[in-house]
Amino acid sequence: MTTKLLSAQKPEDLSLAAELLRRGGLVALPTETVYGLGANGLDEAAVAKIFAAKGRPQDNPLILHISQPDEMTRFCRSIPQTAWLLAEHFWPGPLTMVLPVKDTVPKRTTAGLDTVAVRCPETAATRQIIRLAGVPIAAPSANLSGKPSTTTAGHVLHDMDGKIDAIVDGGPCRVGVESTIVDLTGRRPRLLRPGGITPEMLQGLLGQLDIDKAVVAQISDDTVVHAPGMKYKHYAPAADVVIVSGSREDAAAYIRRHWQAPNAVLCFEEELPLYGGLNPTAYGRQAEPETLSAGLFAALRKLDDSAIGTIFARCPEGGGIAYAVQNRLRKSAGFHIVDAARTP
Repeated sequence: MTTKLLSAQKPEDLSLAAELLRRGGLVALPTETVYGLGANGLDEAAVAKIFAAKGRPQDNPLILHISQPDEMTRFCRSIPQTAWLLAEHFWPGPLTMVLPVKDTVPKRTTAGLDTVAVRCPETAATRQIIRLAGVPIAAPSANLSGKPSTTTAGHVLHDMDGKIDAIVDGGPCRVGVESTIVDLTGRRPRLLRPGGITPEMLQGLLGQLDIDKAVVAQISDDTVVHAPGMKYKHYAPAADVVIVSGSREDAAAYIRRHWQAPNAVLCFEEELPLYGGLNPTAYGRQAEPETLSAGLFAALRKLDDSAIGTIFARCPEGGGIAYAVQNRLRKSAGFHIVDAARTP
């Protein structure tokens, strides 16, 4: 298979992408979060191709992408008022909602669950492709399963060249980490995955918000989950990732004690002078957490080299978008975190 490279700026390319999707093909689509590997979400055979191309576990549900909020009624039942409130404030945008599913959505898309994850992306070109295709698009991140997600068309081409029909190049992703996921099927909204819509934003609108265990800790592989990214090791380069917490000075001292070639360091731009000679890579500025979000996966992909032994990583603290960066980096490390002030 030859993978076509299309442009999000060309109407004829958007029409071609929609036609490929209607015919059961796989097309990588740009969104504000990460690039998604899209297929007709109502076509079980097409959805099966996503799992095959990614090497994705069959029990990992997919997100169904729609072009406008009122399309929820086609695929979701018993939609609570909370969902409409969230859609009013945050759609189109980096928010996914888990809702009871209608029978129109195949079990392969939902991983056999009675719920479906649904979102309306911010990227206008992708919403136009969905409208032209006339079907919802099931789309996980367009990377090989378990590897760092894709935030440029070049990343997708690296992982998927020859495996999918086309890639729509929409430039670098603005947010850089996958969408926030909120489960609305319980008594209270539950955060399943943090992202560009922060816990503080959700709490400001909804009041109470439960945080799922999968956000802060590794859960077992036999756990039944209602959204992608909740179990299994995710976002991981070939090398082991070890998060080093603590002050800049303590972290640098710990890493210098333990670093040996061919290890690497993933840090904030402000910390680069502390790691001279240790192969440091900065993924953004600690003072501007949105740059960490936008730069994390590109940096992890740069360090996805089997020649590297260990990646010592610095992780932001606090809330807002930094909370989503923490989640992704901790999952890439399998929650292996050392406290530099307390560890020899």
